[in-house]
Amino acid sequence: QVQLVESGGGLVQTGGSLRLSCAASGRTFSVYAMGWFRQTPGKEREFVATITWPGGSTYYSDSVKGRFTISRDNAKNTVYLQMNSLKPEDTAVYFCAASRMNAIVIRRNGYDYWGQGTQVTVSP
Repeated sequence: QVQLVESGGGLVQTGGSLRLSCAASGRTFSVYAMGWFRQTPGKEREFVATITWPGGSTYYSDSVKGRFTISRDNAKNTVYLQMNSLKPEDTAVYFCAASRMNAIVIRRNGYDYWGQGTQVTVSP
C-alpha cells in the first residue's frame, strides 16, 4: 500500500558528501514520520535519522548528528538525507522507512514500510 524507493547512493572519499532521496507512492496519506536506517553485512539495521509530519521535529543518532540532515518535501512525497563529512564507518546500505505514527521514531518496529536500500561507500 506504500512503496518507497531510495536513490542517490554512490562512492565518495572521506570528507565528501552525498544526498539520498526517498520517493513514496501509494497510500501516502497514511504515512507520518519518516526515517533513515543503515545496515552493513553481519550487523543489525541501525537508526540514522527521523523526521515527523509535516517536518517540525527531527532526531539523529549520535554517530551522525552534526553531519547529516534529514528533510522532507511533502508536496513531492519525498524525504532526503544530506550526508556531509562522510567517514568510512558510514559505509552501509541506507534504507528509507515510513511510519503510521507521528512521533520521533527510532526503533525499527516503529516503522511500517521500507525501501529496498541504496549503497553508500566511503573510501579512506
